[in-house]
Amino acid sequence: MLRSRNRWSRTTQPRVTRMLAVGALAVALAVGAGCTGGEKPTWHSGAPEPVAKASATITGPAADATDVPTATEITFTTKDAVETSVELTDASGKPVEGALSEDGTSWRPAKQLEWNTTYTATVTVTDSDGRTASTSSTFTTMAKPKKLVQISSFLGDGAVVGIGMPMIIKFGRSIPPDYRDDVQRRMTLRSDPPQEGIWHWVSGTEVRYRPKEFWKPGTKIHYEVRTGGLPMGDGWYGAWDLTVDLTIGSSTVMVVDNKTKTMTVYQDGKVTRTIPVSLGKPKTPSSSGIMLVMEKHRKTVFDTYEELGPEEGYRLDIEYAQRLTWGGEFIHSAPWSVADQGKRNVSHGCVNLSPENARWLFNQTKIGDPVTVKGTEVKLRHGNGWTDWNLSWEEYVKGSALPYEPASSPSV
Repeated sequence: MLRSRNRWSRTTQPRVTRMLAVGALAVALAVGAGCTGGEKPTWHSGAPEPVAKASATITGPAADATDVPTATEITFTTKDAVETSVELTDASGKPVEGALSEDGTSWRPAKQLEWNTTYTATVTVTDSDGRTASTSSTFTTMAKPKKLVQISSFLGDGAVVGIGMPMIIKFGRSIPPDYRDDVQRRMTLRSDPPQEGIWHWVSGTEVRYRPKEFWKPGTKIHYEVRTGGLPMGDGWYGAWDLTVDLTIGSSTVMVVDNKTKTMTVYQDGKVTRTIPVSLGKPKTPSSSGIMLVMEKHRKTVFDTYEELGPEEGYRLDIEYAQRLTWGGEFIHSAPWSVADQGKRNVSHGCVNLSPENARWLFNQTKIGDPVTVKGTEVKLRHGNGWTDWNLSWEEYVKGSALPYEPASSPSV
């Protein structure tokens, strides 16, 4: 202030100082007189604010890492934290949606990250006193590789299927056994109402999910395959993520008894029709086991010359055909065997119905409805169709790439 007012003489400075001092004293006295009995003044010592007792360390991806798979998760460790949050942003600062794992040691993006993109992960922890601490790490994802494994679902959004329907996922390349657990960790299924179930590897290219018991009618199902960018062995990576939402329809169950040559149809637990049938003759018997309706064809052609040869083979136009096995067993209309239905077996392994009964049944069923055939000469070969329900629950869980943990309450 003195420098900006250099026109003042040195003799005037003490006087100004004394005047300021007197004025300050007067203000102090006035405040003291008017505030007696009030709050005491607070003082700031200049000491640093207390630091949080909690801390976090990001363990993956490593700081400044490059060529990071786009399926990466943010992994971290914490100490003395009562609350943890994670934020992931791209180079422009745009946040990425995601969620913490159930055990709270990792954070997974809601969808595959972009190829060749830089991201910053920030982990924030809160201690028991409410103080917070944060740590950040930056990494860059890999360029899009040439070797990508396609992922597909047999079912699509909006499907309505039967109570026996397994959820079927296929891969365009066989997944090596050492990588199947990583893939399965990225596959989740939620059902409403909840039911206990598990993923089961049929082969390296196909994995299915079924519940412990048949699905409850009306169940809403949502499943995700978060494998976009996931390493799948030998330099291959998942091509994309996949999500499906569908519904389990009403309960339709068919039971075919070779002894009585009848099919009993149960809808929502009640018998709605008993139908005479003709099954496979002794030379070409029908299979006994639990099958599912796999395909439905209003009209189709059966051509068996290549399979059965010129003597036994035939070519026929068929109506109301419902496939049960890959080997060619169907439920279908068979007007030529109406006289035999309910009395004797004359088919090549199919379940023959009259045109009227075949049409009625065709209009009742859905893909995934169960059909149990019993009392025939041969058992259904595992893998000859969707044979998931011919395995006990104990056998089915052995097909999981992850250890099975029995649910304490019905959930998935």
